[in-house]
Amino acid sequence: MELELSHYQTIIQDLLLEHAKTRPAYGDIEVDVSFDTERHHYQIWHTGWLQERWVHHCPMHFTIRNNKIWLLANSTEHDLAQDLVDKGVPKQDIVLGFHPSYMRELSDYAVG
Repeated sequence: MELELSHYQTIIQDLLLEHAKTRPAYGDIEVDVSFDTERHHYQIWHTGWLQERWVHHCPMHFTIRNNKIWLLANSTEHDLAQDLVDKGVPKQDIVLGFHPSYMRELSDYAVG
């Protein structure tokens, strides 16, 4: 279990660092990455200004619960679950947490 946890942490961190290299096309927006390895939360944050509007947004958020990677937020055009699969994570270890459980049952991914 500990090996799997550290392996999944590394996969998520690498994925987020890869995506954090891309800044939003509009505005003066900074991209930050947060890793809470004790509580198992991994996020990308956008902060800054879009014209005269303050932006504080979390476009990507993962957590690890019960040996599964939960995708809690994805407000990008990227299929982050497929990115995880491409990095070797089995679909049965990925939960699309932003969908209700009845919808998760219809996917190829874990229910939770």
